[in-house]
Amino acid sequence: MDPHQYCQDKAAASGSSFYYSFRFLPENRRLAITALYAFCREVDDIVDECSDANVALTKLNWWRQEIKDLFQGQPHHPVSHALVPAIQEFNLPAEQFQEIIDGMEMDLTMHRYEDFKSLRLYCHRVAGVVGELSAIIFGYTERGTLRYAADLGLAFQLTNIIRDVGEDARRNRIYLPMDELAKFNVPASDILNARQTDNFKQLMEFQYQRAQEFYDLAFSELPQADRKTQKTGLVMAAIYRTLLEEIRNDGYLVLTQRTALTPVRKLWIAWRTWMKG
Repeated sequence: MDPHQYCQDKAAASGSSFYYSFRFLPENRRLAITALYAFCREVDDIVDECSDANVALTKLNWWRQEIKDLFQGQPHHPVSHALVPAIQEFNLPAEQFQEIIDGMEMDLTMHRYEDFKSLRLYCHRVAGVVGELSAIIFGYTERGTLRYAADLGLAFQLTNIIRDVGEDARRNRIYLPMDELAKFNVPASDILNARQTDNFKQLMEFQYQRAQEFYDLAFSELPQADRKTQKTGLVMAAIYRTLLEEIRNDGYLVLTQRTALTPVRKLWIAWRTWMKG
């Protein structure tokens, strides 16, 4: 199969909001960001789909070596082949791909996070670094754009964590910081057993407010000079913030359901945001 088609299929199958944001990019940037996204999906799926942690670690280590081979001009996987022109054209750094794998590996050993500081490291690795790589692909002229992209990535990951509380709990994972559970008097057992309480809603409102603060911080860091080239990130943000509002409007029923936007609605938000410029 053509490597770019493989990545396109991988992105489309995920139904992710990111897929709808890529559609408006010039071809070279669209192919590059789709390849990056496909790489992220490959390593993320390893962690989510492998029930044996040792098998998952072996597969992640395979990807570590594959990234080394890729940057030495010897790719093997279809995603790696698709990444070759992106790496060459946009000068993407190998260490950031390795850092994404570091973040995925954390999922194999850390099922709880004591505080936001430790959670933030995880979020930076699996999302902030992806944001930085994406910003490089989209094009930037000022360093502030990379800070914007990293913090926007954190905002996206915090939104994902809020959306997926129940789904993660069924895998015995809790990404909400333990000290914050204690602060709002929410035992971990309430989350693991899907007990919806007023305290849980207050805890989720706290998570919501923090996510919104990271969106606001990211937007404040985006230099005006790079706003046009970074429109794809703004499209993603519009979709994700709409999702975040839906979750809140539903009363944070994330323990028992997964709130999602329809493809048509995502495409409408993407088009409207892109046209606003």
